[in-house]
Amino acid sequence: MYKVASPSEYLVITGVGIEDIRLAKKGWILPGQSYIIFDMSPVNYTFEVQAMSSEKLPFMLPAVFTIGPRIDDMPSLHKYAKLISRHDKLSTHVKELVQGIIEGETRVLAASMTMEEVFKGTKEFKQEVFGKVQLELNQFGLLIYNANVKQLVDVPGHEYFSYLGQKTQMEAANQAKVDVAEARKKGEIGSKEREGLTLQNASKIDAETKIYATRRVGEGRMAEIKVKAEVKVYENVREAEVAEANAELAKKKAGWAKEAQVAEVEAAKAVALRDAELQKEVERMNALTITEKLKAEFLSKASVEYETKVQEANWELYIKQKAAEAILYQREKEAEAQKAIAEAELYARQQVADGEFYAKKKEAEGLMALGQAQGAYLRTLLDAVGGNYAAMRDFMMIKSGMFQEIAKINAEAVRGLQPKISIWTNGGGEGGDGGHGAMKEVAEVYKMLPPLFKTVHEQTGMLPPAWMGTLSDSHSTNSALN
Repeated sequence: MYKVASPSEYLVITGVGIEDIRLAKKGWILPGQSYIIFDMSPVNYTFEVQAMSSEKLPFMLPAVFTIGPRIDDMPSLHKYAKLISRHDKLSTHVKELVQGIIEGETRVLAASMTMEEVFKGTKEFKQEVFGKVQLELNQFGLLIYNANVKQLVDVPGHEYFSYLGQKTQMEAANQAKVDVAEARKKGEIGSKEREGLTLQNASKIDAETKIYATRRVGEGRMAEIKVKAEVKVYENVREAEVAEANAELAKKKAGWAKEAQVAEVEAAKAVALRDAELQKEVERMNALTITEKLKAEFLSKASVEYETKVQEANWELYIKQKAAEAILYQREKEAEAQKAIAEAELYARQQVADGEFYAKKKEAEGLMALGQAQGAYLRTLLDAVGGNYAAMRDFMMIKSGMFQEIAKINAEAVRGLQPKISIWTNGGGEGGDGGHGAMKEVAEVYKMLPPLFKTVHEQTGMLPPAWMGTLSDSHSTNSALN
């Protein structure tokens, strides 16, 4: 059978005549050989890797990796054919393999970096992950054709990036307020300066106009006085008018000088008043600017303190959760160990009980077999003596040595008694007649009591009751009851 693979595929042939495997684009499949065809097209794997920075801040790292066989390296293709080719590239097995490698390397790298380093150095972080993951994939004959790390995402319950964005927005808003206030201050100050300069120039022009008009009037008066003075030579009558004109002129000159001085003072005072008003406005705007700046600083500081306390609270909660989980895991393991020990003890006891039961059973079976054999022997013996039970019993007692044992026991019993023989005499009692026969019998019975009590006392150590009498302390053969 002749097989041809497509441009993006390879034949993997093994079997008779092939030591390991053989990769080919086409070839004959001989009897005793098997083959599979695997596709070399790369596949996109999308993951959301959850990692934690060196500050113990968790985050989500969405990533897309384009991974496929290394087509330009035959040893790598052999590894891929042996390890991966039997599985579908989109199967759970391959995806979990790739995901495990990526997650492990990403977490190890993220644990050695701060959140700021991960966020600012996204490109370097991507290259570092790319290189470490590629080293692990080399052992499977896989190659990363493309890796795209998306924007970092907050883990639910840990909104670090959200708070960071809010902080940036708040700083931008506060800076914008400060810039607007600064521009407004410059505009108002410039406007007031332009108005003040306009008023100053107007006052200056008015003053110069008045001075020029007064000067022109004075010059006219001087010309008139000059004419009058020349005519005075000819008109003495006009002398008084000339003097009066001179006095009037001096008076008007004084008035004009006074008015000029008053105008100059008023202009200076107006300028000073306007300058004070503008200075007051500038100070007010400065106070507003300082107030806004302090508000922005206090707000930023409060936001940072809030974020710090939230992170500390989350970290304490995380530690307590891990401690509770560790205690629970330890207790579960202890319970499992106790359960295993109990099961082992129960099994041991069952084995011991089974052994004892088996021993008792065998012992009972042995006794039963012995009893059956002895019964058969006794029946045979009984038949041999013609059914005489007494003869069979005597034979068995003689055979077992029972008669010898009885004799030995009786001898031991007599040996321990050590009997004593006492002889008692009571004076004969001769010459009695038949009238005292009944009392004589009573006397004989009474005479038997002392030796009886003496024998009981010697054998057992017991004494008769006091109302019957007492034995004497002497050991003579002639004792009597007192």
